[in-house]
Amino acid sequence: MLISTRGEYGFRAMLVLAKNYKSGPVPLREIAEREQLSEQYLEHLFRDLKAKGLVLSYRGAKGGYKLARPPAAICVGDVLWALEGSLAPMQCVAEEGEGSCRHRESCSTIFVWQRLKEAMDEVLETISLADVLAKSLLEE
Repeated sequence: MLISTRGEYGFRAMLVLAKNYKSGPVPLREIAEREQLSEQYLEHLFRDLKAKGLVLSYRGAKGGYKLARPPAAICVGDVLWALEGSLAPMQCVAEEGEGSCRHRESCSTIFVWQRLKEAMDEVLETISLADVLAKSLLEE
């Protein structure tokens, strides 16, 4: 399983907002320039992030986007799940696919996929944007 560019680029963009959390809204153009990403692609991602309540948008000359909550209150999972959906290793353990496998009741491997999903979810739920920023600042 790989994280798509939606998840990767959205996560990078959210870190830009986290770095600028106390400075006010950041224009999408500025995020695109800083991260060397397509502004049009970011528009699609930010539509989804806004719909999931992770960012706020502001119009006008000093407009742009801002995190809807402090960086410590947004986990990496919030961002990835908003943009990628379930990150389950197999469809049978994805929330939306739990009834999709005809072998589910007699499957001898489902416990492996369930444990893998639980471990991934735990990591994604316990690392906040603030944690990522703090780690990156320590390494600089």
